[in-house]
Amino acid sequence: MTATRGSAAPARLHRSPVLVLGLPRDPAGPRHVAGFLVITVLTVLVTRAALALTGFPQLGGGGLHVAHVLWGGLLMALAVVATLSWAGPVVRPLAALVAGIGFGLFIDEIGKFVTSDNDYFFEPTASLIYVVVVLLVLVGEVIHGRGRPDPHETLSAAADLAVAGLAGGFSTRARRQARALADAAGDVRGAAEVKALLAVVEDDARELPDPISAVSRWVVTTSRRVVRVRWLPRLTVAVLAVVTLYTVGRGVVLIAGGADLPWWAEVGMIASGVVSLACSVVGLRLVGTDRVRGYEWFRRAVLVNLLLTQIFLFRVDQWSAVSGLAVDLVLLGVVAAELDVLRGRAGKDPALDVEPAAAEGRGPR
Repeated sequence: MTATRGSAAPARLHRSPVLVLGLPRDPAGPRHVAGFLVITVLTVLVTRAALALTGFPQLGGGGLHVAHVLWGGLLMALAVVATLSWAGPVVRPLAALVAGIGFGLFIDEIGKFVTSDNDYFFEPTASLIYVVVVLLVLVGEVIHGRGRPDPHETLSAAADLAVAGLAGGFSTRARRQARALADAAGDVRGAAEVKALLAVVEDDARELPDPISAVSRWVVTTSRRVVRVRWLPRLTVAVLAVVTLYTVGRGVVLIAGGADLPWWAEVGMIASGVVSLACSVVGLRLVGTDRVRGYEWFRRAVLVNLLLTQIFLFRVDQWSAVSGLAVDLVLLGVVAAELDVLRGRAGKDPALDVEPAAAEGRGPR
């Protein structure tokens, strides 16, 4: 017994402090966070459009106004209660959906809470919302972007799926997903026991709907089909170059024309556009000899556009900048898919980093 304890100690020393505290990352976490943020942005856009079309009605009467920030808070509270109440991974996608709608309704009214006159139409509102979303993206990147998953995290994810399976059974897809995660964990302590547990879970074809995973699979599949068109990556690079050149040129014109805009928005638009353009130029120089490194620089260029340039564009153009955001998202999807193909990972699911057989199971019970 003493020898066993002694051999276990070094294994714990190699684990990250977060794991030692009992906080393994969920392999599906990046997908859930991305879904939450996308739904947040869509909720803001739909809310603004619906209010504009209906003349900005007010719910209430007799001096009362039930603002939609209250409905947003209620939906976020429901999402928290759901995740605190049900064990296992099944509830998380639905919680991300409800929380995304709730947070979108909440953040849409930020203008009322940063102005002394409760101005819903405060001009920098779009930029403030975008900054909040970008910060949350960076938080998710800090959590999920630190290297490959630890084998103990992967095994924990398999055991997490077993929690749902023990209660409601495994569909064929869910069983494949859980087994793939257990196999990917390798020969770590507890792997044999988890595999044995998965083997005794009953079969059950019923699954709770998972809209976030369904959309995620469609995006991944579509983007990978798209990059098979040989000329499309070249077109993507060309569009990226045009977008960055246009951004820089527009900033110069605004400054030269003395536009009534904050100086930091104009300078920031030019500076971030120059950085994005520089990344694109480096990518163009490398792509002929090293396509992977070249597309990595193209990805950096798109990320600069998304995380920096768009903040200033939203301040300059307000809601019309949404079209530029859509273009950047498409460019990022194509570049990311091309990188997956170039790295030889086209047969894997980037959300879970397991083979397609396992990646099919998104709604385990």
